[in-house]
Amino acid sequence: MERAGRACLENLRETGVCTKYLGAAAWALRALPLSRRMRKETLAQMFVAGIKSLPVITFVAIFTGMILALQLGLELQRYSQEIYIGSAVMVSLLREMGPFMTGLILAACVGSSMAAQLGTMTVNDEIAALEIMSIDPIRFLMAPRLAAMVVIAPVMSFYTCMMGILGGGIVGKTQLNINWSQYLQNALEIADLRDLYVGLFKAVLFGVIIATTACYEGFSTRNGAVGVGQATRRSVISAFLLILVVGYFVTRLFYRG
Repeated sequence: MERAGRACLENLRETGVCTKYLGAAAWALRALPLSRRMRKETLAQMFVAGIKSLPVITFVAIFTGMILALQLGLELQRYSQEIYIGSAVMVSLLREMGPFMTGLILAACVGSSMAAQLGTMTVNDEIAALEIMSIDPIRFLMAPRLAAMVVIAPVMSFYTCMMGILGGGIVGKTQLNINWSQYLQNALEIADLRDLYVGLFKAVLFGVIIATTACYEGFSTRNGAVGVGQATRRSVISAFLLILVVGYFVTRLFYRG
C-alpha cells in the first residue's frame, strides 16, 4: 500500500509539473508573432515534424486504408453490401484511425527526438547555461515545439485520412470490383463535417500531448547517456498511453449515441 501510494503521489506530481510546463509554454506563445527567433525555431520544428515524417506517414496511411477496406469489405461482401466500403473507410479514418495513427507516428518519430535532444542538453548543462543567461528554457525550447506540433498534427492527420482513403480505393478497385466513382460517392455521402472536426480536434490534443510529454521528460533527464535513453522511452510510452485514453474520452464525448 505504501509503495502504491508513493507511485500515485509521484504520478500526480509529474502531472502537475507537465501542466505547469504546458501553461508556461502556452503563455509564452503570445510572443511568437514578435520574436524572430521563436518563429525560426517553430518553422524548423514544423519541418522536422511534417516533411521528414511524410514518407513514414504516407506508407502507414495507405496500408491502414487498405487493411480497413479489405477487412470490412470481405465482411460486407458476405451480405452483398460491399458498395458501402467507401463510407466505412472514410468514417473510420476521419473519426479515429487517422488522428490515432498520426499521433502514434509523431510520438515515435518526433516526440522521441524531442526528448532525446532536450535530455542531452539537460545532462550537458546546456539548460542550466540558458537559465544562467536569463533565458527561459520553456519559452526558448518548449514553446516553439508546442506550436509546431499543434499546427502539424491536424495537417498530418488530414493527410493520413486522404492517403488512407486512397489505399481503401485501391483495394476496392482491385479486390472488391468497386469503381472509383462509386467508392468516392459513397464515402462522401455518409461522412459529415462533424467527423472531420472531431478528428482534427483529436489531432490537436495529440500534438499537445506529444510535445508536453517529450519536453517534460527531456527537462527531467538525469544520469547521463543512460538517462537520455530512459527519458526517450518514457516519453514515447507516456504519449502512447495518453493518446489512447484521450482518444477514447473525446469519442465518448462527441458520440454518445
